[in-house]
Amino acid sequence: MTLPLLRSRIRASISNASLQAALDGNALRRVSGRDAAFESLPDWRERRKRAHAVRADVIEHLDEYVDQFIANAARNDVIVHRAQDAATAVSIILQIAQSSAPPGRQALIAKSKSMVSEEIELNNALERRGIKVVETDLGEYIVQLRGEKPAHLITPAVHLRRFEVGQLFHDKLGLPYTEDIPTLTAAARRLLRDVFLTADVGISGVNFGVAETGTVVTVTNEGNGRMCTTLPPAHIALMGMERLVPSLQDLALMLSLLPRSATGQKLTVYTQLINSPRRPGEVDGARERHLVLVDNGRSRLRSSPLKEALYCIRCGACLNVCPVFREIGGHAYVGSDGSIAPYPGPIGSIVSPGLLGLQQFGHLAQASSLCGACKDACPVDIDLPRLLTRVRAGGSEGTSSERGVGLSHLSRFGLHLYGIIGSSPRLFTISQFFGGLATRILSTSSDWFRIPALTGWGYSKDFPRVASKSFRQRFQPSEPLPEAQPAPPAISPPPAAVQENALPLVEKFTREAEALGVVVRRVAAAHLSETLINDLKQAGAAEAMAWDPIEGLDRSRLTAAGIALTGEPDPLLKVGITGAAAGIAETGTLLITSGPGRPLTASLLPDVHIAVLPASLILGSLEEALSRPDIPAASASVLITGPSRTADIEMALTIGVHGPKQVVIYIVE
Repeated sequence: MTLPLLRSRIRASISNASLQAALDGNALRRVSGRDAAFESLPDWRERRKRAHAVRADVIEHLDEYVDQFIANAARNDVIVHRAQDAATAVSIILQIAQSSAPPGRQALIAKSKSMVSEEIELNNALERRGIKVVETDLGEYIVQLRGEKPAHLITPAVHLRRFEVGQLFHDKLGLPYTEDIPTLTAAARRLLRDVFLTADVGISGVNFGVAETGTVVTVTNEGNGRMCTTLPPAHIALMGMERLVPSLQDLALMLSLLPRSATGQKLTVYTQLINSPRRPGEVDGARERHLVLVDNGRSRLRSSPLKEALYCIRCGACLNVCPVFREIGGHAYVGSDGSIAPYPGPIGSIVSPGLLGLQQFGHLAQASSLCGACKDACPVDIDLPRLLTRVRAGGSEGTSSERGVGLSHLSRFGLHLYGIIGSSPRLFTISQFFGGLATRILSTSSDWFRIPALTGWGYSKDFPRVASKSFRQRFQPSEPLPEAQPAPPAISPPPAAVQENALPLVEKFTREAEALGVVVRRVAAAHLSETLINDLKQAGAAEAMAWDPIEGLDRSRLTAAGIALTGEPDPLLKVGITGAAAGIAETGTLLITSGPGRPLTASLLPDVHIAVLPASLILGSLEEALSRPDIPAASASVLITGPSRTADIEMALTIGVHGPKQVVIYIVE
């Protein structure tokens, strides 16, 4: 019997005032942020339908897309490993880590957030072999210090308040106690910077793989994902085999939906597209890239009635709107052995039993009101309530004959009886009459006799009285229903929307970038070098990392002014100067691509990133930017949308986590 254990976790969560406050704050901000972000995407419903169709096509033809993806990744010199199960995936990663370690010591691994790693319990397996694994996402770092599992797909420390994090850093790291969130974030930045710079291996998750190019895509806000894939000599990308899109244009579609659903952003701060290891002449980027493609039950799930769950893009939106998750949090979703499910919430109540077993996690589907809010929030339109009812019916393994997973025999009998009565209008009407009559008699004769008292269902709410009359009996229309009227003519866009679309690209880019905290300066080409020299001197920066060349910038004038420029990664420098391959007006985003003389770390390691963007390279949309031929040609590219940021502690926005604290863009006209 697993429901009593689940119920005890639920009761503990509901009675935890600190947890309730943390969950309420997360839900309110996430939902309002998502709604605001989608207001800027008027065709989001059409995009949602297209995204559903893309994901359906991928899962329907998964074998073909996987073969295409592997072939193209291997052509890009990525070493591809296929793992049928968790043990195989762990073994592969262990071998790579051991071969990457210097003689005489175990490897140090800098790890970015990956739900697949939680699914296969990677950290515990590596640590048992003496390998040190450090989580570098702020939320993941916090829960690792606490010895806990992530409590949310996107916000791992959603269950904690600032005073708990302050006490944790005091106890575990020896820092003075503080509840100031920027101070706590800065402490994590200092401590984890050494891990990035000395790690032998970087491990990251994968948000999407692009079949037509073999590209691995990661999206992060803090910059730790870029650190893990750029600084260590070896990089391991850990990917669920279903996380594919056919093309870069399909990727653009998914990226227009994922960040809006996940964090309420038009685009995450860093969207990295990785094609290959570093190439000749490049000074940064992993020398060796591995891709571990994990099945671990996905093929079985694809052949079951729950295969639609594989459409999920892991945005976490269904968790934020779920009335159950918003009360109990992620750690209440426990298996039959008491272990916390790797995937919580509505999607987790389908994916966890689908991948890891009905007996272990099938009862989680009972923790749902089936209200449909999760389906409404899903950016790829997964019918989550329907899938939850299938799990309840024991349908996660295709041929399973078990019904009413996680329920007692009495509950199963009651549901079976209800199914018989509910299928007959006559029987349902009769039962409703006698049920209402019995409830009124018993409730007046015995105060203690209430349905919640017998079932335990009413721990936090009362069970409604059974109606003595059916809806049909009570509904008496006083006048005929009105005839259907023809649909009104389409309403033209409001003037504001027209003005928005009519804005010149430079002005639209400037407005979007400044809304993210970016400093935008429009500079005449003839004055670029002089302006940059003056700004660097005012900032007290006598040395900077810089690309060579940067269009329109005269390096000799900077050298003559006493400003030293280097192309080698240097973590001590405070300013990095790069060019840009393009700007995206709709999101205020920079596109930069790697290559000889173009170190990506110049946009990552320093506190200040200065980018030189010719006005002629500003494009209207993400789709246009991802159509550029230099993206699949480069070893790596990155879309940068504002300075590094996090909201992992009490949803408080904090600027400057692992990447730059300030981004300055010179638009050269």
